[in-house]
Amino acid sequence: MAKVRVVLTVCQVVLELLMNSLTESSIQSNECPQLCVCEIRPWFTPQSTYREATTVDCNDLRLTKIPSNLSSDTQVLLLQSNNIAKTTDELQQLFNLTELDFSQNNFTSIRDVGLSNLTQLTTLHLEENQITEMTDYCLQDLCNLQELYINHNQISSISANAFSGLKNLLRLHLNSNKLKVIDSRWFDSTPNLEILMIGENPVIGILDMNFKPLSNLRSLVLAGMYLTDIPGNALVGLDSLESLSFYDNKLVKVPQLALEKVPNLKFLDLNKNPIHKIQEGDFKNMLRLKELGINNMGELVSVDRYALDNLPELTKLEATNNPKLSYIHRLAFRNVPALESLMLNNNALNAVYQKTVESLPNLREISIHSNPLRCDCVIHWINSNKTNIRFMEPLSMFCAMPPEYRGQQVKEVLIQDSNEQCLPMISHETFPNHLNLDIGMTVFLDCRAMAEPEPEIYWVTPLGNKVTVESLSDKYKLSSEGTLEISNIQVEDSGRYTCVAQNIEGADTRVATIRVNGTLLDGTQVLKIYVKQAESHSILVSWKVNSNVMTSNLKWSSATMKIDNPHITYTARVPVDVHEYNLTHLQPSTDYEVCLTVSNIHQQTQRSCVNVTTKNAAFALDISDQETSTALAAVMGSMFAVISLASVSVYIAKRFKRKNYHHSLKKYMQKTSSIPLNELYPPLINLWEGDSEKDKDGSAETKPTQVDTSRSYYMW
Repeated sequence: MAKVRVVLTVCQVVLELLMNSLTESSIQSNECPQLCVCEIRPWFTPQSTYREATTVDCNDLRLTKIPSNLSSDTQVLLLQSNNIAKTTDELQQLFNLTELDFSQNNFTSIRDVGLSNLTQLTTLHLEENQITEMTDYCLQDLCNLQELYINHNQISSISANAFSGLKNLLRLHLNSNKLKVIDSRWFDSTPNLEILMIGENPVIGILDMNFKPLSNLRSLVLAGMYLTDIPGNALVGLDSLESLSFYDNKLVKVPQLALEKVPNLKFLDLNKNPIHKIQEGDFKNMLRLKELGINNMGELVSVDRYALDNLPELTKLEATNNPKLSYIHRLAFRNVPALESLMLNNNALNAVYQKTVESLPNLREISIHSNPLRCDCVIHWINSNKTNIRFMEPLSMFCAMPPEYRGQQVKEVLIQDSNEQCLPMISHETFPNHLNLDIGMTVFLDCRAMAEPEPEIYWVTPLGNKVTVESLSDKYKLSSEGTLEISNIQVEDSGRYTCVAQNIEGADTRVATIRVNGTLLDGTQVLKIYVKQAESHSILVSWKVNSNVMTSNLKWSSATMKIDNPHITYTARVPVDVHEYNLTHLQPSTDYEVCLTVSNIHQQTQRSCVNVTTKNAAFALDISDQETSTALAAVMGSMFAVISLASVSVYIAKRFKRKNYHHSLKKYMQKTSSIPLNELYPPLINLWEGDSEKDKDGSAETKPTQVDTSRSYYMW
């Protein structure tokens, strides 16, 4: 009995082979159009089920019409890359047709395709034609259609009932057309749709409830649509959505409110958007998210504290090729227990904190190569024996700073350096050097810095006012992250704003210059000196120092006044909190150059000069009053001898005193040091003399006398 069954089975196999052979023979003979290929080929259903289908392949034959001698047994008809613009009744006898490919032809209307009576059709390709619109009920006969590819056409109009009859449609590709609006009524006829690609259309914007009928949608692609914002209710109804792509749009922030409406999302693509920073709450309550892509973001500068919070299923984060990404907060991750892969290569990162890595208990691999790494205490953890994390491409991890380590491999350098504390370093990509704003705008300046221990960040305004997190002001607000908010900006708010990051090791600063309506007020100059009053024998000068420039701790250490003309030069050292100086004993009708130079603790200097001419000498005598002048001359003549004797005595006394004073000044000038303003000595004056005159000075030393700095000072 068993032998009989074996014989029967063998006979069945032989018969099937014979039938297939006869079928292929018949297809290849009379029923196969000329130049086409007719054969049984593997075929996958829209559910990815493997089948074998009778296939007629007429691709790339430059046909202008469908061949007439097609077999009624044809299941797959391929007519890609031809010149067909219209059909007649060639498709009417193809009752078994399941897939039809008319891509890359010349159809301008769906009705010209001739789709009536194709009740078994499951897949239709019409991409890359010249179709301009989809009218009501244009596909109503395709009751079993599951895949419709109509992308890369010229469609600018879709009627509300264009998809009527397509209740079994699973995949719809509408991308790369001319659509300006998305109408939720389109989807009333496609309740089972699972995949929708509608990107690369010049839509004006996404609207609330745009996709509400699509409760079974699993994948939505909204790429390349120039979207600047996603309304909070735009994704309402997409309860089954698992994959969402916003690739290559113009989003400046993560669409947080919209994402809250898709609680089952697993894959999120935000790549290639000008998002400036990832911040706390951006991915709130995304409990099913597994993979997140924030790559190729030209404006991304920072990942702030708790930016990735409560993501229990996140296993992979990609944040690569972001040219300005220079800062990841040490507490950027909170409750992200499943993360295994962290890709951070090809950014502008100087470091990744050890605490950041320690907050990811399941991290298996990390990629930080091709970043300008700072080889100091912040990244010592890389060489720690406590970590089992695998570094991707470790041979591409090089030091960019400090200068003595530049170009060396990270692991080689960190073995040598074991410091536990290091200076703050402000991330230079977090805010621009220059901004030009309109009146009334609100601007945010994001200052971020890395150091051990963590630095304090504050800002200094153009007027020298310090803005901290605790500061109370209607104009300025500072977040704990270091973001300065300037509201309702006016022309008088223009100037240089300095961010200061400071810890026990030292400080770092960076300046943003803001113009308002193209204006930068003179008050924003670092230093400016001007003449308040000029007399025949004196000049009163005044100046303004902007104390927030060039300094780590914003304290000037010294200031020097100098007056110069071809005959004589004076210099004086003054504290910068003195804003007036009276230069006396000058010659009338004489040109002078007066300069003020200020220096900070880093020996950086700023200088401002002004040219001034003293007035003509005033005559004490009136020519018309000769008698009075004669009498006065007599009196003055009698007093001359007394005055001459007194003058000689005063001169000798002053000469002796001056030697002692000048020697004391020389010693002081040799010991200039960087000290805070409140410790500066009062103005000290040095009369520059020839070598012969200096040789006559005595050796006595006297200490300079303290002077009241609230008054004007006089240079002798």
